[in-house]
Amino acid sequence: MKALLRWCALVLLAFVALQLFFVLRIALMARIDPESTSFQRSAIWAQRHDGRPLRWQQRWVPYARISDQLKRAVIASEDDGFLQHDGVQWDAIEKAWERNAIARERAQQAQARHPGRPARAAKIRGGSTITQQLAKNLLLSGERTLVRKGQELLLTFALEHLLTKQRILEIYLNNVEWGSGVFGAEAAARHYYGKSAAQLTAPEAARLAVMLPAPRRFEKTPQSAYLAGRSRTILARMPAAQLP
Repeated sequence: MKALLRWCALVLLAFVALQLFFVLRIALMARIDPESTSFQRSAIWAQRHDGRPLRWQQRWVPYARISDQLKRAVIASEDDGFLQHDGVQWDAIEKAWERNAIARERAQQAQARHPGRPARAAKIRGGSTITQQLAKNLLLSGERTLVRKGQELLLTFALEHLLTKQRILEIYLNNVEWGSGVFGAEAAARHYYGKSAAQLTAPEAARLAVMLPAPRRFEKTPQSAYLAGRSRTILARMPAAQLP
């Protein structure tokens, strides 16, 4: 029994130490720009593991040198309640769970009707806010488990309490993936439009924002009807997007 209690105490101590480590790193980000994220390091490892040439484009620019059009487009597309919530939109998560359950059920029904066909994966949607996406990309692995999701929520609340909304958006826009080896707004603007992030027009910003859920896929299909249609929708929503 004592051995079990000692083991539990060690696990708890390790958990607390990990949280303190995460909180310290987030607190430092109030002043210090992160050099890389967990997601970026995983992407580099994957490129090296597959034997591909290393592709890496990223250049940090301060908040003021990122077009307000891009900020509005990303908020309108990814998290229209960014300024109002405390890091999590519970109603969006609930709706995502419901849509995902329906998608899985339909996939199972299709497989039952056509058992000989290869099973198509259900299209899973997320309900993550910008802050949740930043928490996941900065410090966590890409695995999808309840434990990792719980850790993501803890980091989300830490980000919201230790950083301003403007700083959260600044770090997000400088690190988010916009294609294979393309990270951050400045690299994306130069990669796709040959200009700086400060010079992006509203239509260009809307198109970049629409790419975020699946940037590597949309990088290969720049003329897709979905990109064009969704970009027009985001463009119409942008004037209502509030900036920190």
